[in-house]
Amino acid sequence: MDAPVRIAMIGNGFMGAAHSQGWRVAPRFFPIPPVEMAVMVGRDAEKNARLARKWGWAEAGVDAEAAMTRDDIDIVDIVTPGDTHCELAIAALEAGKHVLCEKPLANTVDEARRMAEAAERAARHGVLAMVGFTYRRVPAAELARQMIASGAVGTVRQVRAQYMQDWLADPDSPMTWRLDKAKAGSGALGDIGAHAIDLAQHLTGQRVDAVSGTVQTFVSERPLMAAGRGLGGTADADAPRGQVTVDDYAAFVGRFDGGALGSFEASRFATGRKNALRVEVYGDRGAVVFDLEDMNAVQWYDATAPSDRQGFTRILATEPEHPYLSAWWPAGHTLGYEHGFVHQAKDLVEAVVSATQPSPSFADGYQVQRVLDAVERSAADGSAWVSTREA
Repeated sequence: MDAPVRIAMIGNGFMGAAHSQGWRVAPRFFPIPPVEMAVMVGRDAEKNARLARKWGWAEAGVDAEAAMTRDDIDIVDIVTPGDTHCELAIAALEAGKHVLCEKPLANTVDEARRMAEAAERAARHGVLAMVGFTYRRVPAAELARQMIASGAVGTVRQVRAQYMQDWLADPDSPMTWRLDKAKAGSGALGDIGAHAIDLAQHLTGQRVDAVSGTVQTFVSERPLMAAGRGLGGTADADAPRGQVTVDDYAAFVGRFDGGALGSFEASRFATGRKNALRVEVYGDRGAVVFDLEDMNAVQWYDATAPSDRQGFTRILATEPEHPYLSAWWPAGHTLGYEHGFVHQAKDLVEAVVSATQPSPSFADGYQVQRVLDAVERSAADGSAWVSTREA
């Protein structure tokens, strides 16, 4: 338990910063072995070296294969664009390294299947793999799951899940890799819709097994030259423009394997919504709602209470009895976005130490990928229902 767990991280963008925070903080608040941030890999040597120093990595490199085959590396953390996930994850698993891979697992169903099969083979030799659906680790979201599992809503009948952002609402926002299907796989559907799908399934304990959906691209061309920083940077409207090859908006209805029906939305054009992930679960005995814009609370409606006492109750998830909270601050002191990555790092290290399969697994990521693929196929040919099950 005292031996350090050594990490190699491949990639250094937005998720690189978030994952670095998780690895750096987790062993300082949770009783896990020391974590050594051994090496961070990026294509631009100068940029990567600067960010490695900033985020606390011992070394910076440009060779992913060399990093993931080092004898002193235990976990490979993949935070690169989706088109690289399959090759990197399989190579790391075959090198005997445990793997954490950002969501969505891959860009295609075939890639995700290959990754899940590689993880299954690796698991036979004690090598573990996990996909980074981080919102599962928000304490209020996990509390919502526990409440639903314990019968707080009774039989689940209806689920409503949406993830709304607006960082592309300006048609002159610049092109990024997230708007290129070759790199990203899909747009709002895979980038943020994957989170809504995973969280809805995680909260209910049911899986989406058929969908009917539509997707839309509102702005088909964008400036190539960015003059800003972050997801919503600005660009010169007169700059050369590139082709957007992914969706801006996706909506679908889904049938869950436990009998519930669901509606899902994902948008990067929802003006005024910055990072609005919301899942509402309705049953015959009540309802539970989680909203990332109120991320430290759960809304609960008890339909069995006397009629003159009914109404949604806001439960502030900051008590030490709530998931993850005993390691943090006194009751009433809230957590933020970055804490989910701390909890993710803590959970994966615990799984590695105990030789226990972490969740969500690559098989879970593959299942979400099948849902994404089914939505795209339904939208493409106007199918009323498309199965998400394996052929």
